[in-house]
Amino acid sequence: MNEKQTLTVIDNTFRMIFNRPNPYSLDDFFSKFAFDIRLPRKVTDSITGEETWSENINSNIFMTQKNMRLYDEQKGWMLSKRLIKNLNDIINLWKKINYTTTERQYDCINVSRCDPIYKCENAFNCADCNNSKNIVFCDGCIKCENMLASQRTTNSGFCLRVDDSSTCSNSYNVICSSNISNSIFIQDCSNLHECIFCSHISNHKFCISNMQFDETEYYAIKEQIINWIFSG
Repeated sequence: MNEKQTLTVIDNTFRMIFNRPNPYSLDDFFSKFAFDIRLPRKVTDSITGEETWSENINSNIFMTQKNMRLYDEQKGWMLSKRLIKNLNDIINLWKKINYTTTERQYDCINVSRCDPIYKCENAFNCADCNNSKNIVFCDGCIKCENMLASQRTTNSGFCLRVDDSSTCSNSYNVICSSNISNSIFIQDCSNLHECIFCSHISNHKFCISNMQFDETEYYAIKEQIINWIFSG
């Protein structure tokens, strides 16, 4: 997925959450929303010198999954048996063949800068995601769609910065919660709709800071909060 397609996913998701377009460049979006997420980092293929992306940045030598397979087809990874004098000989040989595979993508369509990723479509700079679509800067999301800068979340869609949660939609900054919709800044809650700055409550709507508001009051305050989010 290229940067233009990535920004389209971000814009579509922003419109669902905030009812306004994304005003950020891709770099600014990363700095504001994805700065603390464990993501694949840029490394260099040790054979070709090309840019690639790896979840494991502690390795010394890397090779893309594509080049790993190509090397196997052209030369093969088996070595001819040779005289081994001591354990160091074995370790040194192992170091020469022990490339860390990068950009591991399995049954995916249109993904980039991801490692590893499984059965996903339209993904940008994600790690350990599975059966998801239109995901950007995500780690450990499963069965999700249009997710941005989110971690360890399942069965959710059109969300930004949702962590350790499930079944969330059209929401921003949700932590350890389930069945959350159209909400902002939620922690340890369940079954909330149109709530903001709420923690440890369930089965409510139109609440702000765990206080009940009528619908008209709620939406007036929500607009001010959204303006505050975009002003930072």
